[in-house]
Amino acid sequence: MYQQVDSFVSYLAVVKGLSKNSVESYGRDILKFVLYLDNNGVTDAARVDHRNILDFLSHIREQGMNTRSTARILVSIKQFFKFLLTEKVIINDPTFLIRAPKMKISIPDVLSLEDVENLLSAPEENSLEGIRDKAMLEVLYATGVRVSELVQLELNSVNFELGYLLIYGKGGKERIVPVGQVAAKKLNEYLNTSRPKLLKSRKSIYVFVTRRGSRMTRQGFWKLIKGYALKKEINKKLSPHTLRHSFATHLLERGADLRTIQLMLGHSDIATTQIYTHVERERLKEVHKKYHPRS
Repeated sequence: MYQQVDSFVSYLAVVKGLSKNSVESYGRDILKFVLYLDNNGVTDAARVDHRNILDFLSHIREQGMNTRSTARILVSIKQFFKFLLTEKVIINDPTFLIRAPKMKISIPDVLSLEDVENLLSAPEENSLEGIRDKAMLEVLYATGVRVSELVQLELNSVNFELGYLLIYGKGGKERIVPVGQVAAKKLNEYLNTSRPKLLKSRKSIYVFVTRRGSRMTRQGFWKLIKGYALKKEINKKLSPHTLRHSFATHLLERGADLRTIQLMLGHSDIATTQIYTHVERERLKEVHKKYHPRS
């Protein structure tokens, strides 16, 4: 089955167009599953049945894997057998009747408007990097794009005249996201002043670059965000998605509908976007508890 795993990984990268991180994640999950089968004497995909899969899921739970990670691995296994079915390697899908474990809804951490303003004001705009970082933070909060989408933004995807960015999301899906006047101003300032000096005589198709002339990385920018949060004494738990979550929550609080937020975030299923209604409910409960005289 190891050869079939290689074929599956190639299919995800070439045909489905998934990102490198997603492909590697699928590959790790399936290799872990196939190794388990191998150790238990199952080496032919056609011989795998639902009991083998359930035994494997029980095995990884006993090893301490949480519900969310177990559900993710099950998705990988389902995709793997769907691929084998399409390739006619198997004639029946052993995952057909297996349902994902129920997960407790995880409410994303969001920043208050005050914390957002503090974070956005953190970069010193008297340096080339500070001008760049200010533009990146403003665009991140103004658009709600993923950090990975921000650092991969190309010059030809920026349209100042119409005020939007063309974003390539998961699976290579395109979406148009409005950028807003403040973020557009800072982005334009960066492109005309800081970026040419960072690049010097070098060329790059990417909007956000370093002094070495290379594209800013997701990890590099995430370190910058943490540094700026520390500088401004923002003590809330941060993740690479914190500004994205804050963007969506603040829009919802001001009356934006879920469908519009879904389109801007690039969620394929509105159920994913509905998590932000839970954020709003939790915030309302906190306000009620804090201010109601009988709470």
